[in-house]
Amino acid sequence: MPTLLVRNAELLVTMDDARRRILDGGLFARNGVIEQVGPTHTLPPEADLVIDARGMVVIPGMVNTHHHLYQTLTRAIAQNAKLFDWLRTLYPIWARMDAEAVYISALVGMAELLHSGCTTTSDHLYLFPNGARLDDEIRAAQEIGIRFHATRGAMSLGESRGGLPPDSVVEEEDAILRDMQRVIEAYHDPRPHAMCRVALAPCSPFSVTSDLMREAAAMARHYGVMLHTHLAETRDEEAYCLARFGKRPVAYAAELGWEGPDVWFAHMVHVNQEEIALLARVGAGVAHCPSSNMRLASGVAPIRAMLDHGVKVGLGVDGSASNDSSHMLAEARQAMLLQRVALERPDALTAEEALWLATRGGAAVLGRDDIGQLAPGKAADFAAWRLDRLDYAGALHDPMAALVFCQPRPADLVVVHGKVIIQDGALRTVDEGHLIERQNRIARRIVRGE
Repeated sequence: MPTLLVRNAELLVTMDDARRRILDGGLFARNGVIEQVGPTHTLPPEADLVIDARGMVVIPGMVNTHHHLYQTLTRAIAQNAKLFDWLRTLYPIWARMDAEAVYISALVGMAELLHSGCTTTSDHLYLFPNGARLDDEIRAAQEIGIRFHATRGAMSLGESRGGLPPDSVVEEEDAILRDMQRVIEAYHDPRPHAMCRVALAPCSPFSVTSDLMREAAAMARHYGVMLHTHLAETRDEEAYCLARFGKRPVAYAAELGWEGPDVWFAHMVHVNQEEIALLARVGAGVAHCPSSNMRLASGVAPIRAMLDHGVKVGLGVDGSASNDSSHMLAEARQAMLLQRVALERPDALTAEEALWLATRGGAAVLGRDDIGQLAPGKAADFAAWRLDRLDYAGALHDPMAALVFCQPRPADLVVVHGKVIIQDGALRTVDEGHLIERQNRIARRIVRGE
């Protein structure tokens, strides 16, 4: 089994239970799993692959808990719209996608994430036009080398039945459920250190029926997979739920069986103290998407209150049509700054807490205890940045804080399951030039209808 040795790191940030930061640190891994972490002099002297991390800060690979990878095709559209109008503008454009578009856009988003130091990502694909399938994203993840939580999303409630999306982009519920079962059986890997897992993800209260929410929950629990959806994102959604169901979004979801440690919700911006306490009590997770919430003027999620109540919180870059990027380190910085300005407290979220959300927090939200930290028995997923760059000049007294406070930079080194994916800032698994060319060609066809 191949072995990996990382040594001489200026600082190794473990994010383990003791939150150790190790000067002149390193790790030793075998077959993609960490066996030892500590000061360099305590580690084995040799391995099949030796990485000298001198002058670098090393952190666990970050975990992205919410994304729509296909949206890398449609950046900077509906620039001044709130969520519902933004969606109405984009639905007809997304309806032109096909399998190639989903595959290439996934590669683009995953490449961006890897460059930012993210080694595990989830994705919420909820429309499947022109033969597109979840398989197209899974193939992209396998080729580029990122750890992937693929969620089989769905929309079934079109405009003619009181939903938001046009009827042209929704599916029949029987077909949705059959495909959900298919992708679980074909791709879900429940074993520790799995590279691919599947979750079920009806899109939102305004785009699927109550029946589909219940049926998806029953199927997920039968197969032991997780559940994901958008919830409490905007005031418009809250008004929709009150008018249609007579309940606020969190109560509506709970009525349908969507509560427990196997559920995570994206956004959760408009929640009150009672709802936060409920999330903590049932163990549900939250994917905090600060950049998207700011871009669409949705509001500020009460993350400080959630953390104080013990709610599991991770970060999500969200779709690249509402962010409009896939940079996890930038998202950690945004989360830190947004809580500070919202609460007018400079201690509302610290740099360490922001990185914890991006690593351990995200792992917990996705139901994993084998990623998000550098410790024996955990996956050898990590990212590293050189400190001898202009951006960090004058901040070397605290390299970990420098990553969050200073301008977010691409990682110089990214390793997933012991395999080097990015070295000296260059992606090794995909030809980026060819990828960009294909993405732009497809985007022109979809956006302009060419």
